[in-house]
Amino acid sequence: MIARRKSKVETPPHMCPLSECLAIIGGTWTPNIIWHLSSGPRRFSELKDDIVGISAKMLTARLKRLESDGIVLRTVMPTSPPTVEYALTPLGAELQPAIRAIVDVGHRLKEHKNKGTKKKS
Repeated sequence: MIARRKSKVETPPHMCPLSECLAIIGGTWTPNIIWHLSSGPRRFSELKDDIVGISAKMLTARLKRLESDGIVLRTVMPTSPPTVEYALTPLGAELQPAIRAIVDVGHRLKEHKNKGTKKKS
């Protein structure tokens, strides 16, 4: 029988920061919203058009959650009719490198998968 090795990784704190962060960005559509807000404020209708396949109900729910988590700032503009803009908060902007890194790895994973598909043909 092979001896079981002890983990060399430190035990995470009670409220693990990794789990906390992934709980926020791990939701369906959330990374897409952060991605599209990374270039600046967007109105609801613009985000709805940017993110193909998301329903208005889901976009509303995700934006409310991101606002309550301190990731997105909702600003009602004094226009008639009222216009609402969404932007990343400074905390939300800190997620941009993580989202970009995930996108970069996603491209490489896709390339790797495509190479494997071509070899089988």
